[in-house]
Amino acid sequence: MDTKVKPAIDIDQLRINGERLWASLMELAQIGATPKGGVCRLTLTDLDKQGRDLVTRWAREAGMSVTIDKIGNGFMRRAGRNNSLPPIMTGSHIDTQPTGGKFDGNYGVLAGIEVVRTLNDHGIETEAPIEVAFWTNEEGSRFVPVMMGSGVFAKAFTLEHAYAATDTEGKSVKGELERIGYIGDQEPGDHPIGAYFETHIEQGPVLEDNAKTIGVVSGVLGIRWYDCTVTGMEAHAGPTPMALRKDALQVAAQLMQEVVACAHRHPPHGRGTVGMVHVHPNSRNVIPGQVKFSIDLRNATDADCDSMDQDIRAVAAKLSANSGLPIQIELVSNYPAQVFHPDCVDAVGRAAAKLGYSHMPAVSGAGHDAVYMARLAPAGMVFIPCKDGISHNEIEDAQPEHITAGCNVLLHAMLERAGA
Repeated sequence: MDTKVKPAIDIDQLRINGERLWASLMELAQIGATPKGGVCRLTLTDLDKQGRDLVTRWAREAGMSVTIDKIGNGFMRRAGRNNSLPPIMTGSHIDTQPTGGKFDGNYGVLAGIEVVRTLNDHGIETEAPIEVAFWTNEEGSRFVPVMMGSGVFAKAFTLEHAYAATDTEGKSVKGELERIGYIGDQEPGDHPIGAYFETHIEQGPVLEDNAKTIGVVSGVLGIRWYDCTVTGMEAHAGPTPMALRKDALQVAAQLMQEVVACAHRHPPHGRGTVGMVHVHPNSRNVIPGQVKFSIDLRNATDADCDSMDQDIRAVAAKLSANSGLPIQIELVSNYPAQVFHPDCVDAVGRAAAKLGYSHMPAVSGAGHDAVYMARLAPAGMVFIPCKDGISHNEIEDAQPEHITAGCNVLLHAMLERAGA
């Protein structure tokens, strides 16, 4: 005779408590609240400690155990029927930009806690444990590199390298972790993961523009950053005839336009941006002799990024040959594209469809902790819209119904993997 207590609700009918999740987000947002309605809670500050303390208190109140590793990553665990199985994990970060919003990162952590609260409400036990993580210094606004905690966890760089990072006042990561009491005993990475999901505001305008509630994220764009230098010859703007000029800016301007055109030539996920420009000597009556500018190319796969690289270099070579001016393009950073696991991507899509939410395929143009987790375990992400696509800004906003929808999708995607 089966004596197990059966859940009082059909799993397919299970929904999170959206009002409770929203209230938690608003309460956390009071720690470091700014006059414009945003949040400034920089990593490893006293405010970050207060945020960590609140989140871990909520976890313990939900019956979860809490483990902190040596880089300050937090793992909040709800036991399963078979605790020898690797946990199904979700999470994000609770540090913010100096002029950050209420939802970036915070939503992913508190959505995970709400999943656990919902399972508790209905007495639902999962086969595998459920864990909610918060990762140290995702934003990178006080210490570099960005995505520090998850990067150390995934062995993308060493704990010693992270510890040695200092802020503008010379304070180190290790010293600040010790000061706020969040330097744990567990070695980063000595923590199994069965699968990883991350719920996040999109931080862009695509979902809103398409009037979709859920973005089923297939991966994160690869990024190539370059420094480009066009070298001409300074000369007086008056006496030098147009045909005899070696105007570096005119050639650079053509190449800048080609950066944008290159992105259009590699759809649907090509991105091309020139964000910084330095003109020498930057005088109104001198023909520019040298122009240095940045190039940011992005696409969904490394092969697509390679194609864009070859494209822009070929265009530069042609411009150099036609103008007679040397053009140097130097790769300064290369962040590989990360394709998420099809099982996790499909789980998100199935959950959105089952729940009746409008949804569409999506890619992330920004980095997330899920990028590093995808190197260790099957991973996927859930996007929801944010107002006007604005993030990293105090006016960042999301609708309560979208907050609820994304968490419901997370709940059902995790339950599929964890086994209810």
